[in-house]
Amino acid sequence: MRDVPTASPPVVVDAMGGDHGPAEIVRGAVQARREHGVPVVLAGRAGVVRAELARLGAVGEIDVAHADDVVPMTERGAGAIRMARSSLAVGLGLVRDGAGAAFVSAGSTGAVAACAVDRLGTAPDVLRPALAVALPTTAGGATVLIDAGATVDPTPEMLAQFALLGASYARLVLGVADPRVGLLSIGAEPGKGNRLTRRAETLLRELPLRFHGPVEGGDVLTGVADVIVTDGFTGNVVLKNVEGTVRATIALLATEVGDGAGSSGVGTDPGTGAATRDAAGAEALRRVAGRYDPETHGGAALLGLTGTVVVAHGSSRARTIARACVVAHDLARGEVVARLGDRPAVRPAR
Repeated sequence: MRDVPTASPPVVVDAMGGDHGPAEIVRGAVQARREHGVPVVLAGRAGVVRAELARLGAVGEIDVAHADDVVPMTERGAGAIRMARSSLAVGLGLVRDGAGAAFVSAGSTGAVAACAVDRLGTAPDVLRPALAVALPTTAGGATVLIDAGATVDPTPEMLAQFALLGASYARLVLGVADPRVGLLSIGAEPGKGNRLTRRAETLLRELPLRFHGPVEGGDVLTGVADVIVTDGFTGNVVLKNVEGTVRATIALLATEVGDGAGSSGVGTDPGTGAATRDAAGAEALRRVAGRYDPETHGGAALLGLTGTVVVAHGSSRARTIARACVVAHDLARGEVVARLGDRPAVRPAR
């Protein structure tokens, strides 16, 4: 169990969000408490949540904040704000009032972002929040992809802010002293891209950061930049494509290994060593795949707010939620949000 001070404010978890809430969400919260020592409060319909806690023998172990309503996964924003007694609104309210250190939800990203802005507010001068997720690279480090889905139709000025927030996040969380920032485009040559990226490139060249220039989709995992900036629509597609490609590669390898064993008898003759090599290769690939699994990174930090919010995949199971709670708790303990706001570099270009 992690060494967590008993006085630490709890991480507030939206028990009703996601495709598998509340059962998997509650199970993940219990795992976060028992296996990692993270203090947790569950926001949701009290009767339903306590029934799930009872199944896990955790009644009395985790507090429950009652919420009457559930924001549907199909909701993208404004409707969620109007649901003042939803698990999203109640949970974020606890963070706003100081009763929670951070908030975790696997609900609709648009709904979480809209409610977070409404309940917590954005940091000074920040126009819109952005999701930041650290992706492992072939160079051995990680690249911060921002925005990964919070603001799908940003302005060039918003992209410039995302770059500043992402660079600060890379410094504080990844320990990169002087992050290189790349702008995702359709080519690495200056001036390429659509109107949004071309205008954003102009703004980025004027900012107090180490701007690498435009980067292509194939550069996302190479480590060519410590931060890669894009709009939330494109960023979310990139993130899910990376995860989906890794899963597909594992599945294809399993099929190839299985077909080889069935047709040639590989695996029945230890003398050939082929089965051992195939198994070793498959295991190595699984380890690599694990680095890109949502269960590993837990979720994405929603930057640009006055409080700590982590958004998990809508399809999150218990292990992913547990990891998201750990990430949220660590961000809150490190006062990352406050330190982002303290840096003059996050002030946007007008």
